[in-house]
Amino acid sequence: MMNMGILNQFNTTETLLIEHLDKDIREIFSTMVGVDISPAQMAVTLTTFNDCVTGMVGLAGSYNGMLIVTAPQKLALTFTSHMLGMDVAECDNDVHDALGEITNMIAGSFKHHFVTNGHEAHLSTPSVISGERYVMTVGTPADTLTLMFESGEENFLVSVYVEVGN
Repeated sequence: MMNMGILNQFNTTETLLIEHLDKDIREIFSTMVGVDISPAQMAVTLTTFNDCVTGMVGLAGSYNGMLIVTAPQKLALTFTSHMLGMDVAECDNDVHDALGEITNMIAGSFKHHFVTNGHEAHLSTPSVISGERYVMTVGTPADTLTLMFESGEENFLVSVYVEVGN
């Protein structure tokens, strides 16, 4: 659940934010990745990941935070294969670049729609981590909005954490 103060500053509700994010994320995956995904469902914010790839883009300015996309390695390979138009068989720099770019597109869409009215937020260069097992935390799980999408028979997560900045 996203912080109510942030939702008020964005002049939206959590329901409307979810609807907007869902629409934008499905459009990005359809047009830029070439993969159809299921509509978003609320999910528990996780901190421990196994055999996954996580892309992160930070927000800094009037609002600080992070937008995070986490996918199982197999699904990240599928996304990369579709984006590059060729089979990708191992979790390498191409996979990191693709998931970083997907995360960047989603963060840009989020910023464009919700950081308005004279507020500003800059996006960081995407960072990507992957591995057999890792722990990652950003902000507090209670203030993080996490959505789960399905592609094929696998799920991936998109999480947004935002707080008031300077």
